[in-house]
Amino acid sequence: MRSLTKMILVGGSVVLAGWVGWGFYSTKKAKSVPYEQLRTVNGTEIRRYPQTILAETTAPTQRIAFQRLFRYISGTNQSNESISMTAPVETQSGDSIPMTAPVRSEATETEAETVRMAFYLPSEYTPETAPEPTEPDVTLITEPEKTVAVDQFSWYAPEWRVTRRTQKLLSTLEREDIEPESDPYLLRYNDPWTPPFMRRNEVAVKIVEES
Repeated sequence: MRSLTKMILVGGSVVLAGWVGWGFYSTKKAKSVPYEQLRTVNGTEIRRYPQTILAETTAPTQRIAFQRLFRYISGTNQSNESISMTAPVETQSGDSIPMTAPVRSEATETEAETVRMAFYLPSEYTPETAPEPTEPDVTLITEPEKTVAVDQFSWYAPEWRVTRRTQKLLSTLEREDIEPESDPYLLRYNDPWTPPFMRRNEVAVKIVEES
């Protein structure tokens, strides 16, 4: 009995070590959308993002949208070019797909079940060099420079936690007289197999430029 217990404990330790190791590996391997940290206000980070290129689509569900965009970066484009995925994942509503990828999504105003999602392309791409999609439902978008306020947290990101962190972020901005310019959204930097205590999540919102 003691031998069995010992084997279980050793086996569990090996699995945990492998899980943590994968978390470190996947986090270091993933490219991230670049940004400049401007300052911190009561725990809220103010960042400046450069111009970015996105592949965008609208679909009935996040899963369909994700699969469509994943095909694009896997080579379903005019150059037959495979494009690296980039952290974080960005989503504004609906069921999230926790992948280490540059993704943005939101429900349209006309139909709550319709989701708009976008993958951020790696920083080396420009509007001229980004491969054109071959699927008609996928389009390339150039997003100009923007200033963003961010509240960071760890562990999983269920709706109730995202709502609470969003309220915290907006309350901080209101106290500091900083005006949001768009709806808040969620950023996630890890793949689905990363241990929850190693995960990096952020609630972010674009803010009005300071004069």
